[in-house]
Order: sequence, then C-alpha cells, then structure tokens
Amino acid sequence: MKYRTMPSTGDKISVLGFGCMRFPKREDGSIDEEKSEAMLTEAVRKGVNYIDTAWPYHEGKSEPFVGKVLHDNKLRDKVFLATKLPTFLIKKEEDFEDYFQQQLERLQTDHIDYYLVHTLNRRLWKNATEKGLFAFLDRIKADGRARHIGFSFHDHIDVFKEIVDAYPWEFCQIQYNYLDIDYQAGREGLLYARSKGLGVIVMEPLRGGSLVHKLPSDVKAAWDKSSVKRSPVEWALKWVWNHPEVDLLLSGMSEPEHVTENIRLAGEAESGELTESELKLADEARSRFLEKLKVNCTACGYCLPCPHGVAIPSVFGIYNDASLFEDMEGGRERYLNWIKEENRASRCVECGACEKACPQQIPVIQKLKDVVSVFEN
Repeated sequence: MKYRTMPSTGDKISVLGFGCMRFPKREDGSIDEEKSEAMLTEAVRKGVNYIDTAWPYHEGKSEPFVGKVLHDNKLRDKVFLATKLPTFLIKKEEDFEDYFQQQLERLQTDHIDYYLVHTLNRRLWKNATEKGLFAFLDRIKADGRARHIGFSFHDHIDVFKEIVDAYPWEFCQIQYNYLDIDYQAGREGLLYARSKGLGVIVMEPLRGGSLVHKLPSDVKAAWDKSSVKRSPVEWALKWVWNHPEVDLLLSGMSEPEHVTENIRLAGEAESGELTESELKLADEARSRFLEKLKVNCTACGYCLPCPHGVAIPSVFGIYNDASLFEDMEGGRERYLNWIKEENRASRCVECGACEKACPQQIPVIQKLKDVVSVFEN
C-alpha cells in the first residue's frame, strides 16, 4: 500500500480509501453484512486506513454497520474514520448538534477523524451557513470531537471557490476522473483547493463503474493503442493517482475481487507515472465517451425515493447503456422488461423533488421526457 501525507493535516493516509456507499447487498436490499465485514477488515489488514461513510448511505444503515465492524474487530484506532454532516436534513441550528451526536453513537466512537459537510451546492451551502454552520464546526473542532473539517462538493466551480474561501477548511472531497475534468469542481477546482493548502480526496474515480463495465468499443480502442496493456480499472485509477494534488481516492467496492484488485493497484500508485502519450490516450477516451453519454448520472441514489415511484437511476442507467453501446432497440427491450410500469419515466409529474436532491445538477425532468420519447412511445 502506498501512502501520501495530507499537507493540511500531516496524516499519512493510504492512497486508497474504502467508500462505504456500495457494500454488497442481499436480495432484500439490505447490506450483506458477512461479506461486507470480510471485505472491510481485509482492506484494513492490507493497509487501507481511511474509511468513508455518511448518514444516508444504504438507507441509513452504513454508519451503524461500519461502527459495529470497527468496534467488534478492534479496528477503530487503526483507521481514519470519515463521515458527513447531513446538510439536506438541517432545518434549524440545533440539528447540527443532534445529528452529529447520533453519528457518534451510530459509529460507536467519541470522535470523527475527518468530518465533512456533505454534498454542498449553492442551496445547501446557503441554508447551512444561515443556520450557524461555522459556529458548530468551530465547536466540534475545539472540543476534539472532530479532528479535521472539510466538505464534499457537487456544483459549479464558482460555488466551489466561494466555499473554499469562506472557512478555514482542511480538506475537500470532489468528483474527479478522466471523464470529468471540466465537470463540477474539475481540474480547476483541484488545483485551486491545493493552492489554498487544502487536502484533496477524490470520489467517483470510476464514475459509478461507467469507466469500467462494458467499455464502448471506440473507448477501448483508444486505450488499446498503448504499448502498456492495462485494465479499464487500472487506467482509471492510475489516471487519478497520477495527480500529485490528490491525497487519496475513494473506491466504493462491492465485491471481494474489487478489494483485491484495488489494493494491488494502490501498491503501485505513483504521481507522474503516466507518460505524455498515455495522457493523450486518456484525452481521446474522454472524447469518445462524451460523444455518447446521454445523462451525467453516477447512480448515487440521492434522488430516491421518487414521490411518484420513478426508478430514476435505473432508468438513466439503461438509457446511457443503450447509447454507449449503440443498441437503442435492445435498451428499449431491457427497459420495458426490467422497469415495472409504475417505476417508468412516464410516471414523472414534474414535482422537481429529484432535481433539488441531485448532487450532479442533472435536469432530471427533461431527461426523463427524453427516455419516454425513446423507450415508451
């Protein structure tokens, strides 16, 4: 396992962090606890020392599960534990403290090593600051219940810079991969945060798996031009680790094989490793993807549950796959077979709840209309 020292905190952190949003599930949708515990403990045993969870992951079950695993296996003192303030639930000033105390209890700990203000966009940022966010953060940092304070981000670069400049943050968490260099904070945000002395944690390095699974033939052809042969996972992770400004990336591993492969690659991770010609191949792969992608969705699930039952991430996943692999007729067939009538895009009544919740700022309503025109008409 390779480690990098976060400049703002001085902590020596594994370049691979375990993201606890995509644990394997049982048929009923609950966390497969036996399998997930084995994966998490194996990752820590192999050197992963940063564990990232949040209030809403796995419908609120991730934090309690992580807390139990770390406690039962006596691993709490071996890792940097990160979780996030549920900004989307803050209605009044007292909520900050109430949710934080619940998180400490759920995680069976008396402190959080890396505490983030979750999924900030302009609306949530405005609400949190108006409710007294800064005083709360100052308090939990001063009394030791939170060792380091940061934020995760999903909005435009101008909002990102405003947030960076507004508080003495120690780190930030941004979506970054070879497809999203100009999306949300992007490369400009990465460099801006580092110029201000912030540590940088990268989420969605595989973009919800879309940079790995069923790679389009022209994207695969771009990578195949390299004399050094690598898997899609290896290309995607090495591209992120190639940036010296990145302290670690989070991988939402959902199978034991993911843990094994990610740890192997993390043992090879170096900044500046990719050659100029390999970086040009990444640019080519990006261009091929962008020509095909219909909806910029990572299936994070923040839009769920839809008040009217639309299975938004599943709908967009089928729509994107049909476009990426140039099989709209097959996509239509999968859509009609896999998506129940009560969960289809046509059930949308344009209430807007999904767009308010979407961290990617996707125009969900219009995209659902596009799906209806392609798959339901």
